[in-house]
Amino acid sequence: MKTFIALLAWCLLLVLCWPLALLALVLWPFVWLLSLPFRLIGITFSALFAFLYAVLTLPARLLGWRPTPRHATAG
Repeated sequence: MKTFIALLAWCLLLVLCWPLALLALVLWPFVWLLSLPFRLIGITFSALFAFLYAVLTLPARLLGWRPTPRHATAG
């Protein structure tokens, strides 16, 4: 669905301002390549926080504690 919306937005931009649409089409791979390191940093930090959570809750989990689902506590 995201891809379809992006395609529709690009087609609308193509109709309204075709030079800008073509420029966006040409520059998109470069923007994607520039964003790769930031995505890798985000994945690394997410994994690091999950690991820290697992290590810090290990003693409690060994004693029988089980985390409650998040949707069950919101009521």
